[in-house]
Amino acid sequence: MDQARIRFSDKNVPVAIGGVAIYPGDVIVADGDGVIAVPRAVARDVAKYASRELHNDKNNRKAKYDVLGWAHDATVLNDDEN
Repeated sequence: MDQARIRFSDKNVPVAIGGVAIYPGDVIVADGDGVIAVPRAVARDVAKYASRELHNDKNNRKAKYDVLGWAHDATVLNDDEN
């Protein structure tokens, strides 16, 4: 039987995961669609953009629900409408 041990050698150093360089301080975001690494320097801007995109996506989906006569659910309501 072979056993392996994981040995900690360094911290705060870049690593490569799946061919992507991950640097100390990067923000890792994951959902059912995948994973991304966001550099810390642009994380705030990316979060603002993502929030805007989600808001717009829900508004567009809500308009389609209205055309179809469907009741609104959590997938079309923005936080300010709950």
